[in-house]
Amino acid sequence: MTNDDIPTSQKTRGLVNSLQRNLHWGKSINASLIMINAVLVFNNNGQPRLTKFYSQLDTVTQQSLLSQIFALVSARPASACNFLPLPPLLAPSGATTSPDAPAQITYRHYATLYFILISTSTESPLALLDFIQVFVEALDRLFENVCELDLIFGFETLHAVLGEMVVGGVVVETNLDKIVDGVRTSEGTKGKRKAVNSRDSGASLGRGSGFAALGWATGTGSSWR
Repeated sequence: MTNDDIPTSQKTRGLVNSLQRNLHWGKSINASLIMINAVLVFNNNGQPRLTKFYSQLDTVTQQSLLSQIFALVSARPASACNFLPLPPLLAPSGATTSPDAPAQITYRHYATLYFILISTSTESPLALLDFIQVFVEALDRLFENVCELDLIFGFETLHAVLGEMVVGGVVVETNLDKIVDGVRTSEGTKGKRKAVNSRDSGASLGRGSGFAALGWATGTGSSWR
């Protein structure tokens, strides 16, 4: 039997199964492809440290959406759940019923930074929380006890980590070792050098003490929720 003799449905299932075999959450295999519409990082003052949209939006809509999302997330108490509905800015003529429309915010708060994902309502919030955790752990390995200042001066490494994990809005890798190795291979020693330079720069500007380490590993105090 040639490839042309295989039904299209079987070809599609084969592609999905192949992708699923390469999509890991920790040591387990995820049951479906995870789609993300945007990845955002804000500090506690609402200043964006990362804004990556995988859906086309005009600049005005993006800015309005960023302001509304930060206002919603920053006002939530530490005891609140980590996912909530998206502000209805992305529906140009009222609410939309499309399952592919962005509709959900999932976030985690680490020390001075909010890590936020925008996705459809069909995505698992728990899987998205795991994605954020892996993202932060990868940054922590590369920057060695990462803090906000590292993301400012090491923005290329920040984007490189995200690029290893997400391509075109599809999560393609969540294995921590593979992500870190991929970034180190592409950047050589630049990631570690940027981390050192960023801390030196913060100290010389007298701002070093204002950028707390994210503290993802211990989860003590207000370092994360």
